[in-house]
This record gives sequence, structure tokens and C-alpha cells, in this order.
Amino acid sequence: TMNVEHEISLLTEEIRRLGTKNADGQVSVKFGVLFADEKCANLFEALVGTLKAAKRRKIVTYQGELLLQGVHDDVDVVLLQD
Repeated sequence: TMNVEHEISLLTEEIRRLGTKNADGQVSVKFGVLFADEKCANLFEALVGTLKAAKRRKIVTYQGELLLQGVHDDVDVVLLQD
């Protein structure tokens, strides 16, 4: 089984690496940027699943339920906690 906590901690690192601070001082990155990043592609078997798990735990937030490549490339994924 995948270690979800570990996956989420890797995800937060990648969001920090690729993202920028928004007006609220939170780190934010476009889903398309995360999805297209080569390091992320190698790290996460199921990026969308990891994002959903992180959202359920209130670690990240984004609009909508499911993010799809192409359709949701411009959706901001916001890191809620450091």
C-alpha cells in the first residue's frame, strides 16, 4: 500500500518548490504546472489521488472535486499549512 502521509509530505514539498506566494501569503501553484513537472511525474503514481487525500486532510485546497489534465490546468492548488 502507498503511504499516504508520505505522499502528501512530498506533495507539499513540490508545491513549495514550484509555487509562488499568493496575496494571502499562501503558496499556490497551477495544477497544470504540477502535472507537467517531470519530477512530480516521477514521484507520484496518482497525483490526482494524492491531491484529493491532501484536500480531505485540509492540507491543500482547490476548486472542484477532481482535477483533470488539460481541463483544469489553470486551477490553483493552494497550500493551507506549512
